[in-house]
Amino acid sequence: MSTTGKEILFYDIASAPPVTCFAPNPWKARYTLNFKGVDYRTEWTELPNVTAVRKSLGTPANRWHRDGTPFYTLPVIHDLSTGKIIGDTFDIAVYLDETYPDGPRLLPPNSIGAFSVLNTHVDAIFTSHVGLSLAGLPFNPETAAASKKDFAWRAGKETWEEMIMDDEARVKTMEQFETALGGLAKSFKQREKGPFLEGEQAAYGDLVIGGWLAWMKMTLRDDEWARLVKWHDGVWGKLHKALEKYAEVK
Repeated sequence: MSTTGKEILFYDIASAPPVTCFAPNPWKARYTLNFKGVDYRTEWTELPNVTAVRKSLGTPANRWHRDGTPFYTLPVIHDLSTGKIIGDTFDIAVYLDETYPDGPRLLPPNSIGAFSVLNTHVDAIFTSHVGLSLAGLPFNPETAAASKKDFAWRAGKETWEEMIMDDEARVKTMEQFETALGGLAKSFKQREKGPFLEGEQAAYGDLVIGGWLAWMKMTLRDDEWARLVKWHDGVWGKLHKALEKYAEVK
């Protein structure tokens, strides 16, 4: 907990009303903040305003568009106790462990390199199947047109509609997704003793996967999510369920 009584401002992307968390990287950060038990408050940002908000915080981009221009994204945290502003999910985890060591550790000693590799690997698997989620994105109707135009530009498409999968493509992509997750499922070597990568105790790797699962739950079709949680002996459903205690949206 903050020793000065000052909270952390957590900048997250707003869904359609009623506003809640939906994007995978903000979900990772939210799980992380809740896991550490620090005091924080969400500052909701509409999708079209993300670039302006990140720039106003003086936070450099940590991703790039296909044409090489900066891609300004969220989450960002502003720790009012220390003045620190951090705009990368992995860096947020490292910072919280270093600044608030009294809470449970996200990254065990000497594990930062390994967890960084895992973070990249997990992101690659889910990002390569992100097309499954596009039709289910919870856009705010008031800003949906601008958001869809931006998504299409990022993907090099003329229109949003070009990006939406038909039923046949969804079936094939779900099959590919299940196969791609198979290798990751093998990492849960201790899952007979608990739902997490290391058994009964969660760590940052679980929260990274959990962030993507939370996104998939919101954006997949109901029948697709029902299948996903049963894949690989139900490892994904068990993990998602076990992370509910860290999923508070506040």
